[in-house]
Amino acid sequence: MADPYSTLGVTRSASEKDIKSAYRKLAKELHPDRNKDNPKAAEKFSDVTKAYDLLSDKDKRAQFDRGEIDMEGNPTNPFAGMGGGGFGGGFRGGGGGQQGFRAEDFQGFGNEGVDLGDIFEGLFGGGRSRGGARPGGDPFGGRRPPPPPKGADIAYTLRVPFVDAATLRDQRITLADGKTIDLKLPKGLEDGTQMRLKGKGEQGPGGAGDGIVSIRVDGHKVYKRDGHDVRFDLPITLDEAVNGGKVRVPTVDGPVMMTIKAGTDGGTVLRLKGKGFTRKDGSRGDQLVTLEIQLPEDLGELAKRLDGWKDDSDPRSKLQV
Repeated sequence: MADPYSTLGVTRSASEKDIKSAYRKLAKELHPDRNKDNPKAAEKFSDVTKAYDLLSDKDKRAQFDRGEIDMEGNPTNPFAGMGGGGFGGGFRGGGGGQQGFRAEDFQGFGNEGVDLGDIFEGLFGGGRSRGGARPGGDPFGGRRPPPPPKGADIAYTLRVPFVDAATLRDQRITLADGKTIDLKLPKGLEDGTQMRLKGKGEQGPGGAGDGIVSIRVDGHKVYKRDGHDVRFDLPITLDEAVNGGKVRVPTVDGPVMMTIKAGTDGGTVLRLKGKGFTRKDGSRGDQLVTLEIQLPEDLGELAKRLDGWKDDSDPRSKLQV
């Protein structure tokens, strides 16, 4: 593998975002699934992945920039800084300035002799296995390389009709690969709610990313949302307001019959239980019906009936005006 920066086509001052973006672009171009007849592409893909693994790790990137590890992540000189004899010149050698080990250099350690393996263990930490190597086969305590990254997430926007959102009706969505799925809407649905579809994103060396679906609830020509309740203005006749009766009322679940008491004022709000949006706990809000009294278009007949009658009440008395 060449220099990891050159492999990804970025400068040494590249940000984490630049490195990630460069990797995604190259991985997409060189992925084996897209280059089945090009073995060189698979080799380049492997180099690109190794370069990204090194540069995406802050510690390894810093070590590489300081020259402490090579492009494969291996130490460039495990004994650097220890002097010509490997231990900072602490042991005297004989003749010609050449440093080495002599028996007298180990005086003070006791008569039982010195196990050089113990010295190396003290330098690099950890115990040794029966064969003298550290557990895991890495005498320098290097960290395991991070797993290959997954592919990028794909963002989707799903517009949901008002009534479907209130009743949590399943929605069909077309994915980037052309496939369609039926999406079950979650309880507590709000405008802007996000849903995660596992494995429905782009493919990557470590598997597919996810699909992120943002829900947009459409408005309605007669219904209005109020928290988990639905508000609705219902026009009624003067006769229905005066004499009362049963009227047919549309709801998000379909029409229902509602009773209006005789003498009901315009502006009265009636409640239809459980005809609103679903909360996270599964319960539902209500539909709040505001009554609006409408006079007939032809007032002639009504005027005849009211001829000589006058309403002496003061409906604005409570307003203190």
